[in-house]
Amino acid sequence: PREYIPAVDKGVQEQMENGVLAGYPVIDVKVTLFDGSYHDVDSSEMAFKLAGSRCFRQGALNAKPALLEPIMKVEVTTPEDYMGDVMGDLNRRRGILQGMDDTAAGKSVKAEVPLAEMFGYATSLRSMTQGRATYSMEFAKYNEAPSSIAEEVASKFNGKIED
Repeated sequence: PREYIPAVDKGVQEQMENGVLAGYPVIDVKVTLFDGSYHDVDSSEMAFKLAGSRCFRQGALNAKPALLEPIMKVEVTTPEDYMGDVMGDLNRRRGILQGMDDTAAGKSVKAEVPLAEMFGYATSLRSMTQGRATYSMEFAKYNEAPSSIAEEVASKFNGKIED
C-alpha cells in the first residue's frame, strides 16, 4: 500500500546517513522502489522502515561501494636548500607533485595530498626547514581511498561497534 512508501523512504534515508562502510554517509546514489508486498496483520510502518534500510544496505554492499577521502591542494614555499627534503616528505605523505615555480621567497612546490596525511605537517615542515618554509592548503576534491586505507578505517569503525 502507498501509505508505507514514506516508511521505506525513511529507512533508506537513515541507512544512507549511517553509511555502509565505516559509518560515513552514502552520496551520489538514486534509489527506486519498484514493488512490494504486505500482510494484513503483520505489516507496520516500522517493518517497512526496517525493510527499506536492510534492502538499501544489501544493495549498496553488492555494488562494491568505495570510501572517499578529501584531497588537499598544498603549496609549500621553501628556500632551495630544503627543496629535496620538502618534496620527499610530500611523497611520503602520498602527495602527487603538480608543479614547481621560482618565487622571490624561494621555490614553490604545488602538490595534491590526502588530508589524512597532513596532520602534523606544520611542525614537520618547520623542523625540516628550520622554520624558513611556509605552506597553504585548501580543499581540492575527493578521491577513492586506497584499499589498504579503506580497510584500516573500516576495521577501526567495526572495532568501535563491537566494543
